[in-house]
Amino acid sequence: MKKLLLVFACSLSLFASAQNNVNITSHQYDVLKQNHLLNPSANYVFTDITPPGNPIHYQNSGMRSASSICSCMVPLDSTFIVAPFTNGTPPDYRNDDGSTPLIALPFNFNLYGTTYNSLYINNNGNVSFGSSFYTFSAVGFPSTNFIMSAPFWADVDTRNSGSGLVYYKITPTHIIVKWDNVGYFASMADKLNSFQLILTDGNDTILPSGKNSAFCYGDMQWTTGAASQGINGFGGIAATVGVNKGDGISYFQVGRFDSAGVAFDGPYNTNDKVDWLDNIGVYFNTTSSSNIPPVIINNNICDTIDVFTGDTTHTMIIDSVQFTLGAATPESGQTVTTTITSPDAANLSYVMTTNTPEYKEYACSFKVMGIAPGLHFVTITATDNGLPVETTSKTIVIRSHYDQSLATTTSISENNNSSFISIYPNPAETNIIIKHSFGSNSVFTLTNVIGQNVLLTVLNNQELTIDISKLEMGIYFATIKGKEGKSKTIKVVRK
Repeated sequence: MKKLLLVFACSLSLFASAQNNVNITSHQYDVLKQNHLLNPSANYVFTDITPPGNPIHYQNSGMRSASSICSCMVPLDSTFIVAPFTNGTPPDYRNDDGSTPLIALPFNFNLYGTTYNSLYINNNGNVSFGSSFYTFSAVGFPSTNFIMSAPFWADVDTRNSGSGLVYYKITPTHIIVKWDNVGYFASMADKLNSFQLILTDGNDTILPSGKNSAFCYGDMQWTTGAASQGINGFGGIAATVGVNKGDGISYFQVGRFDSAGVAFDGPYNTNDKVDWLDNIGVYFNTTSSSNIPPVIINNNICDTIDVFTGDTTHTMIIDSVQFTLGAATPESGQTVTTTITSPDAANLSYVMTTNTPEYKEYACSFKVMGIAPGLHFVTITATDNGLPVETTSKTIVIRSHYDQSLATTTSISENNNSSFISIYPNPAETNIIIKHSFGSNSVFTLTNVIGQNVLLTVLNNQELTIDISKLEMGIYFATIKGKEGKSKTIKVVRK
């Protein structure tokens, strides 16, 4: 069988062009890849995938939306361009292991003291500097073989039409690269990942002050392709998240991921579980050539948590908000220490859930019942023991909204037969059913935790089913407002 595959590989070379393009079907490519017979100097052009015109911009495909819970995750719009992978003519937008032509940047990106004004976007979850990079099985950092920023280096495969694509957007001071609902090898779309990379000139306000890079995550559902020994998207050779300068000295690693679940024990310990990445944002600065400051990692929210108080009915009593904070030293051999503080110390409680030398994680709870309307703050500060010692702080904002009408005797009670709301199941995964006694033409809105309306509809019936499967997992607020001005809000959890 191996001899036949070698003959097959040699026959393919007859179709190679002077630019070393190799015309090949997806099935032929899969056979070569799984038998480790790909030619690293060849540019494989899939003849059974018909690409659209060039360039093409993002158009809403009806797939699940990008995360709106984590403000780090920038929603796709018509300003994003689909990444044109390979040097084929025309380019392959749906591909496996492809790289873009060299992309010029209108700004300088500082990576460990070296500035770059161009990069390659690689389909396999990373960007590289100096040369393109097709390797689909990740290794841990450091490595002297490549210069890379990798939000999720793994075997991304977008040839299945059920998978999304890779997009990018360039401004005068930043680039955003987004792997949106992407599948895995070989042409699998039963599990999809959404993640994003932001690189800036160091001054762009899209990132917090002092940061020039960010990894951002939506829903992460797989880790490993079949050619990397994965089975149904897991196991085998772990995916890698981190940055590598290529000199064997300057690098950092967020972690390596090879299975489903939420367990995480730090950057360099055992392999971790990919659901831990869901909806987190990792901000960092790569301008230092000596010691990278600790990285603050927070789950489900990036900056602000909105809470709504005042309602005295049973289903709307919000006693506290919960969130996770973590801090890691991204360089191997260092340790990190942390403190968590708040001016409202009596309202804050937290429990350390992970404690390794390189990573600390806390389950935090902030009591919101009775707090004054306005802004309240929780700050985590992390310090490493590198040379020189570096410190990073991040503040989470809890924004309290108080609606007096919800606390009065005229408020709408769910138990009042003249006006009630019932939403179930809650938490829900695909659909919610709304039952209510408001009049016709009442308005239903669903708002995310940063105040954005993600759904709006007019209720003409007393019972309605609404599809929420395209929303990212997290907390939302469902509000019905009647023509007479009365309104009711209920918290809804998309699981």
